[in-house]
Amino acid sequence: MESKEELYSELELIKKWEKDQSGLWFWERIGRLPFKILDKLTPNFIHKKIGSLLDELGSFIQTGGKYLTQEKQVHKLLTKRTGQSIQSREEIKTVSLGIMKEVSADIAGSRKKIAAVQGATTGIGGIFTLALDIPALLGMSLKVLQEISIAHGYDPNDKQERVFIVKCLQFTSADTTGKETILKELEAFYHGEQKTNEIMAQLQGWREVVYTYRDHFGWKKLFQMVPVAGIVFGAFTNRAMIEDIAETGTMLYQKRRVVERIKELSEVKAIES
Repeated sequence: MESKEELYSELELIKKWEKDQSGLWFWERIGRLPFKILDKLTPNFIHKKIGSLLDELGSFIQTGGKYLTQEKQVHKLLTKRTGQSIQSREEIKTVSLGIMKEVSADIAGSRKKIAAVQGATTGIGGIFTLALDIPALLGMSLKVLQEISIAHGYDPNDKQERVFIVKCLQFTSADTTGKETILKELEAFYHGEQKTNEIMAQLQGWREVVYTYRDHFGWKKLFQMVPVAGIVFGAFTNRAMIEDIAETGTMLYQKRRVVERIKELSEVKAIES
């Protein structure tokens, strides 16, 4: 376990990362325009696919749906990294932050390869297979975040945890103001003050999450609409998207674990004194 000084040092690094995320480059703002412009030109079947995504995301929050992932694979990664048998969340909670981060990187590396292949495959047909790529990438994003949550000792089977996961997804594609708002909302999780009803009320706008998620592809996905050439762009954009999501999940889950460990050390010190 880390010392209190080490935990505070790690917390400062995470806060610096959060501050860096608050800036949205001008080209990223411009990059979101193509989807807004092309929205009216998008075939109806793609709009229907987006609509089904809304229902699926709502299902994930409520029950986990088809997106719930298995813990065993993450346990194997932790066992390999620690050299000790890891079989439960209680055991994971004793693992060092460094190991948790390494396992999260392992998860990201594996998923990025799958995402690149998927993007290349769906890029063959241009705009027609884009309808398949967006929901598939959403599903992979949710699974990456679940696996990272497990690697930090949290349970995605818990409804509140799934809300946190969707907040991570939302943070990745939010603009500057949105990121700041989400960080404030997540403070309740860090200090154990979250109330399911309040968080769910905030997520009543989860439809916006999907549309923001779609718009986030911007000009990058625009190139994937070109048949054949979309293979290269599809592979690149999918890989980059999963990388961004994994980074967000890792940093935000690291913060939760750091804050909890600082609190635990403070409680122990209070008891001893």
